[in-house]
Amino acid sequence: MKIIEAIIKPFKLDDVREALTPMGVQGLTVTEVKGFGRQKGHTELYRGAEYVVDLLPKIKLEVLVRDDQVDSVVSTIMDAAKTGRIGDGKIFVLDVKDAIRIRTGERGDDAI
Repeated sequence: MKIIEAIIKPFKLDDVREALTPMGVQGLTVTEVKGFGRQKGHTELYRGAEYVVDLLPKIKLEVLVRDDQVDSVVSTIMDAAKTGRIGDGKIFVLDVKDAIRIRTGERGDDAI
């Protein structure tokens, strides 16, 4: 099993979720986060005063998948989240030792 963590632009969340659903992804966790990468923030104008926004709003998705689903899920997230501009985000793939469904006690792939 792997957990795929993706940091994406907030307005791309619905596109990614809709693209993952037909693939059999049964659930995902969404967290609103802030951060920066190469984008390094930007300047905005508020009531005539210019100020710097150092941390940009992003969405962090976490999806637990079987090993055989990793490549297709990563590819789908990339296609759905891509705008072609700086700040599109990052995807991380991490190993998961075990997963347990609390309600039934199922473990491993059965718990996904």
